Amino acid sequence: MSEAAGALGAHMDAELTSQPEVWARAIAQARSEHLLPADGQRVAVIGCGTSWFMAQSYAAARESAGKGVTDAFAASEAFLGAGRGYDAVIAITRSGTTTEVLEVLTALKGAVRTVALVGDTSSPIMTLADAVVALPYADEKSVVQTRFATTALAYLLTSVGMDLSAAVADAGAAVADPVEPALIDAEQFTFLGTGWTVGLAHEAGLKMREAVQGWTESYPAKEYRHGPISIAAPNRVTWMFGEQPAGLDADVARTGARYLNLDMHPLAQLARVHRVTLERARARGMNPDLPRNLTRSVILADPAQG
Repeated sequence: MSEAAGALGAHMDAELTSQPEVWARAIAQARSEHLLPADGQRVAVIGCGTSWFMAQSYAAARESAGKGVTDAFAASEAFLGAGRGYDAVIAITRSGTTTEVLEVLTALKGAVRTVALVGDTSSPIMTLADAVVALPYADEKSVVQTRFATTALAYLLTSVGMDLSAAVADAGAAVADPVEPALIDAEQFTFLGTGWTVGLAHEAGLKMREAVQGWTESYPAKEYRHGPISIAAPNRVTWMFGEQPAGLDADVARTGARYLNLDMHPLAQLARVHRVTLERARARGMNPDLPRNLTRSVILADPAQG
């Protein structure tokens, strides 16, 4: 890699590489704190973009673990009225300044208990939420998120009893190993998951769209054969997170596409996607620290102010 290419995405590089360390810190923090809703409570989880997909993963994991009804919403489309009976709402936000998240928490103030997971501990959300899970050591300079999202998820998954020791162990190689040229040059990626890993698949697709402006798609794994597999072809990649549906690998092989389901924890696989994404961006002369049309936080203008 040339010196100029190495400078592209320098923040993203440092941040994605730090994930094993910061996950371990979040796991210990989750075991020592008791800020999240109690078992049995009805919970909604909200976020925007990457944080929405982490909300999906946590919601599936919490409900599957028998901890209570848990629904995930994009903050802009959150249905949280009294008739839904939520005992608590969790917001995931790196910056703590995202307009849609702040609007939801403002509307719920005094009516429903709220908990925020946040990276920027100087943000307005610190006083708006009823409780705050502070993750400043996972905050980032790169616009394209890596470690904040996965660290927040590591905290949340630990809270429902998931053992992530294998994820931390696997992530060391995931973030450091070289990326093979076939993945750098691939035309298209589709990411698949099942259960709590569906959110990981959606997040992997978003990462590559943001950083590489690439053609990526993502689906629940069993939905893939209901149409999306039609785009599978040579020089394209289908990447599965976690346990695959029976026969999926053979079905993809018949298309000529590359099938991946790495022998590592699904969360570590997402960290591997981060590394692949960064190297694909660099190979194309793109800087994921400052991607086209994106900013670190979406702050919308107040319509009342014209």
